[in-house]
Amino acid sequence: MIGVWRRIGSGLAVALAVTLMAGSVLVDAQPARADQIRDLEYWLADYGFTQAWNTTKGAGVTVAVIDTGVDGTVADLAGALTDGTDVSGIGSPNGQTPVGEKSDHGTLVASLLAGRGTGPNAGLIGVAPEAQIMPISVAFGSSDSAISNDDQIAEAIRWAVDNGASVINMSLTRNTLDWPESWDDAFLYAFENDVVVVAAAGNRGSGTTEVGAPATIPGVLTVGGVDRNKEASFDASSQGITISVAAPSEQLVGAVPGGGYVSWNGTSAAAPIVSGLVALVRAAYPKLSAADVMNRIIATANPNGHEVPSPIYGNGLISAGAAVTADVPAATGPTPTELLKEWIHLHRRADTVPEETPAPEAIIPRIPVPDPPLPEQNLTAAWLPNQFTLTYVSIPLAVLVGFGTLVVLFGIGATRHLARIRRRS
Repeated sequence: MIGVWRRIGSGLAVALAVTLMAGSVLVDAQPARADQIRDLEYWLADYGFTQAWNTTKGAGVTVAVIDTGVDGTVADLAGALTDGTDVSGIGSPNGQTPVGEKSDHGTLVASLLAGRGTGPNAGLIGVAPEAQIMPISVAFGSSDSAISNDDQIAEAIRWAVDNGASVINMSLTRNTLDWPESWDDAFLYAFENDVVVVAAAGNRGSGTTEVGAPATIPGVLTVGGVDRNKEASFDASSQGITISVAAPSEQLVGAVPGGGYVSWNGTSAAAPIVSGLVALVRAAYPKLSAADVMNRIIATANPNGHEVPSPIYGNGLISAGAAVTADVPAATGPTPTELLKEWIHLHRRADTVPEETPAPEAIIPRIPVPDPPLPEQNLTAAWLPNQFTLTYVSIPLAVLVGFGTLVVLFGIGATRHLARIRRRS
């Protein structure tokens, strides 16, 4: 979950290993009228959802909401929920019992995504009002769950894929760029089964200054947030180069467990708006791959006068009408599966044995070769001349002796010659 929020008259801040994202309640849950809530949903027209509904409302698409669970008794969600599960060990088997800290979070997310309203023009209607919500309850923060948040999420992703979800919404963050290795396999499993995973970027106002996992995982559709004027929401959205598109993240309305409505801020709310758009595209183009669905949403995004891609707006603001009607070429480049596999190859390879390194049993041991025996000593041969003694001893000695002999003979001859000269004189 990303961020925190408060009810009128009370405040509650949350700091979790894996945290939820939300904002401040601006509308009291009790006195708000159902028709007033419909009037507050500015994003339906401003971002082209009412136009997109002329083509599809998301029928036949199941979106898994991995969150705190969804209260199935909320009137606005009547008929919207399919069987889910609980991975915390403390919720109900169908995922419809809110658990953990800020347990109303999952219901807020689900209502914004696929709310049915309470009448033709009353209550909260989601951006994909005919899509099905698969609630998967995770217990964040301090709870009685004996399972870590990371392990709950990995299990939740696999369960969602195995049970028919084609979209997964994750309005949560680890507040770190990295993620556990158990998520490698879980996200790969989703991508290999053609599931689109949507993740919230996080909120600066809640201490998430830059996007954190799962929003940093290659292949994920990461959502940044903008304000009512379609400008960067610096309190209700983080920045990061992994942001794919931007969606409204301020002055949004959601339903809470037990009934009633609240207004909230944060990319926790922006993410289900994009997940709902993914559901619309998948319903309109059921044969499109996950990569092509994401490409259609990115290609039709509106730069809104900003240079894109950027770490604030990603590729621009979502445009629901264009996403389901525009002529968009097929996606090119690596698929989500290929992107994540490449990342794993580059960043996890230090933990694996390189392919060129032979296995220990394949290494042939090197047997030492004994030194050859020393030659036997021959005393007689030791006194005979050899190449060494001839070169360095015998010949030089002979030359020296010969020279000395000549000097002696010369001296003798000179002495005798001097003696004869004396006798004559």
